[in-house]
Amino acid sequence: MNATMRRIDQVTNILAPLAVGQVMTLASNVVGCGFILGWNLVSLIVEFFFLSRVYRIVPALSVKPPVVEEDQVYLQRMERSPQEVMDEIALSRTSGEENVAQPQPLTEGNCNTSLHLKEITDLPLCFRRFRWLVSTCKDGWRAYYRQPVFLAGMGLAFLYTTVLGFDCITTGYAYTQGISGSLLSLLMGVSAITGLMGTVMFTRLRKTYGLVNTGIISSCLHLGCLLLCVCSVFAPGSPMDLSLLMPYFTSNSSAELGGMVSQRQKHTYPLRGGSNQPLLPDRSSIHWTNNTVLFDNVPSGTAPESYISIILLFLGVITARIGLWSFDLTVTQLLQENICESERGVVNGVQSSMNYLMDLLHFIMVISAPQPQHFGILVIISVLFITTGHTMYFLYAHKAKRKRRLDT
Repeated sequence: MNATMRRIDQVTNILAPLAVGQVMTLASNVVGCGFILGWNLVSLIVEFFFLSRVYRIVPALSVKPPVVEEDQVYLQRMERSPQEVMDEIALSRTSGEENVAQPQPLTEGNCNTSLHLKEITDLPLCFRRFRWLVSTCKDGWRAYYRQPVFLAGMGLAFLYTTVLGFDCITTGYAYTQGISGSLLSLLMGVSAITGLMGTVMFTRLRKTYGLVNTGIISSCLHLGCLLLCVCSVFAPGSPMDLSLLMPYFTSNSSAELGGMVSQRQKHTYPLRGGSNQPLLPDRSSIHWTNNTVLFDNVPSGTAPESYISIILLFLGVITARIGLWSFDLTVTQLLQENICESERGVVNGVQSSMNYLMDLLHFIMVISAPQPQHFGILVIISVLFITTGHTMYFLYAHKAKRKRRLDT
């Protein structure tokens, strides 16, 4: 089922750019934006209908999980004022609501509990809610950490810290290397096809080698394809200029290195951020056409001296999608099969939070190194993060296989 849903997702990734591209080509970008807006509104209605249908078909979804009595009492007391809570405690002691036929001795534990409760109720409501939120996050992380698939989940999260995907960062870099929008759309469709191949490969590998071994094979394939991206950093046509990050070089050395690199990156857009030049051209120097944005200071029809670097980059990104989606399905399946139902929602919530946190980290990386000359460094850092993630999975696979041998 996971593979089938992912195939549907990849097919939509193939069809959606083609449909929107045709609308923008035949009409305009404004009409294309309106088309996307209308499509999302219609999809929202359809999604709400199907979710409601699933909710009605599965009665267990309408049953709330049992709440621990102590947590329920704490939540109720958190909603009330400290004076109301203390009045309730005093009333229960005098009216005998809590079986006070014989008064309980004042022990150190009871005293500590009373002091702790008084300390909580004395806090303002906002601080009490924040304390409860921190406690919830801590409990969720503990539940996530003690799972046997913890390393596999963390490995998947590390894969989100990368610029090697078809997002706005990679496409923006491709534009600076002279790649047209139509070619990028074609490459996106090809990458979706390779992702579709990854879902097919996952099902076949799982039937043949098992789930854990499928993850190992997918990891090796993913890393092997990304080596092409590392090679693209040092290939002819790469705009990487390390002198921009090492100002402590002598001026002569920097001038020599800058002269060598400038001969290789005549095709890059002048996006240098300095004291006298903005990071992007002034808006007044931009021609806003129907489908493209043209800069005055970039001659039309300029081509890089060598396309080897950008070809290796996209070849690695596209082929790596096969191993990436197969690995993603493997970890998703492991999380579903090895986590008990009572903790599945909490663990999946923490897993999603870690994925988004690592995704945020890769945007921070781009903010720290925004120029096209820095993209090669971001590629290397991304490969290091991905290698760390797959190493975590290898450790999980080793532990899982050792445990299986001991059990047998």
